[in-house]
Amino acid sequence: MTRPVQVTFRNMDVSPALEQEARSRAAWLDTFHPGIIGCRVLVEIPHRHRMRGRPLRVRIEVSLPGEDVIANHESTLHVTARTGRKNEDLDGRHKDALVALHEAFDVARRRVEDVARRQRGDVKAKASFG
Repeated sequence: MTRPVQVTFRNMDVSPALEQEARSRAAWLDTFHPGIIGCRVLVEIPHRHRMRGRPLRVRIEVSLPGEDVIANHESTLHVTARTGRKNEDLDGRHKDALVALHEAFDVARRRVEDVARRQRGDVKAKASFG
């Protein structure tokens, strides 16, 4: 990657563990397409959501030569009942956010692989009938 990975958290506290995981997964994407120029990751909780459970959105933008790949993923943070132990609650939310991050990077990986196949010419052209 020629540009550094940019990780942004919106409407939530910055998590160094999530940021480190996003950076390592972005480096992992480099193995599927060696020409990746840059990667931006946005982890956000939408503002003023009133339903039970808070949705978490992860958006990944991968810049490749000639085109950009965008992967979006949304999941729900499950908040457990108060047990008096803050660490259990935070660990559960952190675990859900980590799973959402991994799933978003899996979507991005599949899309980067598709672009790499197209650029190599491994994808057959559609036959025209008529």
